[in-house]
Amino acid sequence: MYADNTLTPKEAARLCALGILATREAVSYGELAASVRHFLDRVQGPSLDVLGSSFELLKFEGLVKTAGTGAEAQLTLTDAGRHELISLLTAGLRPGATDLNKLVVALKFRFLHLLNSDEQRIQVDVMLDTVETELARLADLRTHHANESGHLTTWLDREISQLSERADWLRNFEPI
Repeated sequence: MYADNTLTPKEAARLCALGILATREAVSYGELAASVRHFLDRVQGPSLDVLGSSFELLKFEGLVKTAGTGAEAQLTLTDAGRHELISLLTAGLRPGATDLNKLVVALKFRFLHLLNSDEQRIQVDVMLDTVETELARLADLRTHHANESGHLTTWLDREISQLSERADWLRNFEPI
């Protein structure tokens, strides 16, 4: 993790893999790799930074175990893997609207149901705080450039509107 307790790109891929294993009984190595790649590619586009981690490392660290051999081998999550999943799922979000943040938010919502309701609410609050910080930053920028010609304020109005809508949605979101 970064020093601010937010996920690196490789940890985002790890969260995706562990989350998939937590929601399925057992998964082959190939199926897990394809599922992780599909999700990450669709959310943020292909990225070597994110896909560079090996699932063999998850086995080496004791986060997953293998049942069977060869093409029939199935990966399952260990108790240590569940603990790591919760740690990754409850990590913070970095400030700013980055592709990595978009991916981490998507992963949080994909696996949020794996947390208890109190932990789910905390994570929604973390996401809301991030959106509100971004809103304040853009509003300040808009105020600073309000009297300039050009299209910056029009673009900022659209961004602010989208973030305001997202903040309202998060305020009304009810975890299960």
